[in-house]
Amino acid sequence: MSRILVTGSADGLGRAAADTLLSAGHDVVVHARNLQRAASLDVLVGRGAHLVVGDFAERDAVRHIAAELNEAEPLDAVIHNAGVWSGPAVMPVNIVAPYLLTALLGRPRRLVYLSSGSHFSGHPSLAGVDWRGKSAGSYADSKLFVTTLAAAVARLRPGVLSNAVDPGWVPTKMGGPSAPDDLELGHRTQEWLAVSDEPEALTTGGYWYHRRQRDPHRSVHDEAFQARLLETLAEETGTAL
Repeated sequence: MSRILVTGSADGLGRAAADTLLSAGHDVVVHARNLQRAASLDVLVGRGAHLVVGDFAERDAVRHIAAELNEAEPLDAVIHNAGVWSGPAVMPVNIVAPYLLTALLGRPRRLVYLSSGSHFSGHPSLAGVDWRGKSAGSYADSKLFVTTLAAAVARLRPGVLSNAVDPGWVPTKMGGPSAPDDLELGHRTQEWLAVSDEPEALTTGGYWYHRRQRDPHRSVHDEAFQARLLETLAEETGTAL
């Protein structure tokens, strides 16, 4: 049994991953943005899931959740699922929050970051990025950044399995009802990377789509770009990785 945090698990892919992992007998920590959304997790909590609540658009909330989790039993894995498609919260939720959790949480052995095929349209430039969410952010850029974070963590933390997953364009609230990809396949790779002992799941630094590795944007494995991203996030948050 593993202890796994699934961020953004009130609905969509996060909810599906948390449900599946809980059914498989794992110790699951679910997360919701606020108490209203947390009510939708009552069924999972009733089955034994633990709950943390906090808006990832707010850095203090991320820090509070990290402190709360560090006082509990150690985590074996984190699925960084929480994300938003548009608006001012894009950068705070999609990259700043997973960066802070990665920096602040006691060392889980496995980290899974939700990427997107949209990351190929992202720009590997940090100039003028609004990390605090005072204006709308670029979803594609945020996913390029978080995919790069996953690769950087894989390189800098040899004892940690860190991977990024493109779940596909699936029919969730974010993806919309006409999304063409398979919802079931959309959450299976994250779960597999978080708990499986199959040899392929015990690799690190990959960019995955439906349990197959693909080549990400060429900037993802650019160590100079990784360093610039980490330095910028460390300066912006006051927290080094």
